[in-house]
Amino acid sequence: MLDAAKLAMTDIGSGLLTLTVEDTKGDSAQASKLAVTAITTGSKVVIGPTELPAAQHIATLSGPQRPPVLALADNFAGGAGVYAVLLGEADSAAAGAAGMAAKGGKKFVLLVAAGPDASAVEKRVANSLSIYGAALTVTVPYSAGDGGAKAVDEMGSLVEAPDAVIVASGNGSPSPILAALKSKGIPGKAISVVGTNRWLEHPVDPLFEGAYIATLDSRETGPIADRFRTTYNYPADVNVAYAYDMVALTAGIASAVGPDGFSKKVLENPNGFRGSTGLFRFRADGSSERSMPFYRIEKGALKLVAKSTSGF
Repeated sequence: MLDAAKLAMTDIGSGLLTLTVEDTKGDSAQASKLAVTAITTGSKVVIGPTELPAAQHIATLSGPQRPPVLALADNFAGGAGVYAVLLGEADSAAAGAAGMAAKGGKKFVLLVAAGPDASAVEKRVANSLSIYGAALTVTVPYSAGDGGAKAVDEMGSLVEAPDAVIVASGNGSPSPILAALKSKGIPGKAISVVGTNRWLEHPVDPLFEGAYIATLDSRETGPIADRFRTTYNYPADVNVAYAYDMVALTAGIASAVGPDGFSKKVLENPNGFRGSTGLFRFRADGSSERSMPFYRIEKGALKLVAKSTSGF
């Protein structure tokens, strides 16, 4: 991320921004301390922290003079003025649901790993479906402890013949609950399965076959990835793209609006912004939405179904 920020400064930020870099040493307490210092000492915008507890702590703070924070922490839900930059499961699930609704699906079930993120996933999916005239018929939280079998049985008793089942597996592998669904003949001709970007953190299982997923398009990062490798002699990953985009975004705002342009109105522009991770926008609650390609898993690989799907 540091190298990506330096590359963005060279490409776009020079003469527009002064970028101060602080080393959190991967420690959440240190990250929180540094972030608090940054937001109380005149910074126009803060990029980071990368530590989830630190981002969550910053989101609890308030103050009329607090600059916007573009948090780079995994699985951060966002907060007022503290924006979640990285693709989260709620966004992926919502976009995947939208992609399936765009194909004609009307009745959906959400199987979601029980935990603090479950309600956020449910809200985003329900909102996304409503835009397409579809409905989230039932949400069933499940525990990884029982492999999801109980939740799948419960789903069967609550709803008949849904068009699609969305599986938001959180930190765990989706394989156990996919096995439980397969025992009921799902996916099948009439019922599809929609996964999330979190599935792709695990080795691809034959049980993933046939599922649909909305996730980032690696081709979007191509131009930056090539320059990054040439400059630093190692390959770029998605974190490079996120960090580059945030420096580029701040530089773009500084150029177009000026040093006082980092307002809620500008950052929450409903038209969004295009970066190396594609088209995205920030919501008033601090969450982000992304327009992403829609894929189907075939023979263990992602096959493009639609170039763009959106939960906007």
